[in-house]
Amino acid sequence: MAALLMARDLPGLFGGRTSTAAAAMAMPAMPVPVAKVIKKTIPIYLDYAARTEAIQNVTLEAKTYGYLQRQVMPEGADVKAGDLLYKIDPRDYQAALDQVKAQAARDVAALDYARGNLNRGTQLARSGFLAKDTFDQRQSALLQAQAALAMDKAAIHTAEINLSYTEIRAPFAGRIGRNQAALGTLVSAGSTVLNTLVQLDPIYVAFNPSETDLAAIQQALVAGKVETDILLPGETEPHYHGELSFLDNVVDRATGTIAARATIGNADHSLLPGQYVRVRLHLKEEPNALMVPQTALGSSQLGKYVYVIGKGDTAEQRLVSLGPTDGGLVTIVKGVAEGDRIIDGNLQKIGPGARVLPLPIKAN
Repeated sequence: MAALLMARDLPGLFGGRTSTAAAAMAMPAMPVPVAKVIKKTIPIYLDYAARTEAIQNVTLEAKTYGYLQRQVMPEGADVKAGDLLYKIDPRDYQAALDQVKAQAARDVAALDYARGNLNRGTQLARSGFLAKDTFDQRQSALLQAQAALAMDKAAIHTAEINLSYTEIRAPFAGRIGRNQAALGTLVSAGSTVLNTLVQLDPIYVAFNPSETDLAAIQQALVAGKVETDILLPGETEPHYHGELSFLDNVVDRATGTIAARATIGNADHSLLPGQYVRVRLHLKEEPNALMVPQTALGSSQLGKYVYVIGKGDTAEQRLVSLGPTDGGLVTIVKGVAEGDRIIDGNLQKIGPGARVLPLPIKAN
């Protein structure tokens, strides 16, 4: 009987289970780093993969016929609106202009004579020394001379336009690409490509938000401008800023996304069309968000959790619901309160109810 009583009183010596609390009390306290739950206002972002697009992209072609005489700007040059890029042999068109100008000069002389002749005929007709039919002929000659001069002016204008087509200028500021026509090439209107010109500042950033994000984006647009940050691959800090400038009017049925784009400044021309970037939409500011370090999060089959310093310096496990991140911090929507002390390390060495030795509070 005494042996049975001893066995019952000492279950651990005979294969029985020792209580978790007793085991925990027997183990030394584990030193753990600690951080407090803090409350702060954070920006709410939506991030998307994106690609840059040129706002304007044109193919430079000749609008007249002739030999390519000169390439003024080198390949890949940054040009301003109106800069001369290519020159086509202008001699034929200059000669045509000179010809119509000479015709106009002759018709000016004819007009002066017709006007003087009509003035003299007016005096003679009043005195009865000029027949009415002769006077009408002089008046008709004046009108014909005026019409001829008007035709000359139109011909001069046409010749000047044709001459101007021998100079191909930049329609907007941007960067030209690779030359596609050698000097001496016989170019013709609408069939000879000389180069391409793309606008680099500002530039579009195109992306495709999901339809689940559409309501939040539209709500932000109603409140005002939606600012955007552009991040290059591998970077965490944005170098380019702009605003959401376009949201399409239909959702793609196949992908469940909608076409959108932001317009950003690119004064240093470091971004090129077709480049892969990430775009971050700044939707709003979220006040009173409860934040903990992301390093304090653990994961189990039940979801994400944190350890809170409980009574008697024990680890209390709490399942949490997560919100947006801000740097190294993450928002806890549910599961903690402001001022809670969160264990911020050694998570793999502790369990629920484990004794811990809180180290000095870390500054967030």
